[in-house]
Amino acid sequence: MEITEVRITLRDEAKLKAFVNVTFDNSFVIRGLKVINGTKGYFVSMPSRKRQNGTHQDIAHPINNEMRRMIEDKVLAAYENELKNKEAGGGTEEMPPEETPPEETPPEETPEDSDIIE
Repeated sequence: MEITEVRITLRDEAKLKAFVNVTFDNSFVIRGLKVINGTKGYFVSMPSRKRQNGTHQDIAHPINNEMRRMIEDKVLAAYENELKNKEAGGGTEEMPPEETPPEETPPEETPEDSDIIE
């Protein structure tokens, strides 16, 4: 599987630095990844939703560390490139707060990960 496109929408917030959409094999897109400025540097947060008990559950995530590293490396490289483009005056505009993607509302009932039959 190959990452064929990474789209970055810069944010200028203390922790949230960008929203990211990643396309795989020109066939499948995952929207809602985030570049976060953590205590140990930048990292990529997978799309998630807030559950009724207040915890967050990933909607989509890599199954193994190799895929996680590949996604994080490509996303952070694209983020750094977008920052350089912005500094040079050619980057994309930041998304105004009113256009921030809304937090998804969880469905009434969803199976827990342990309830899914593989």
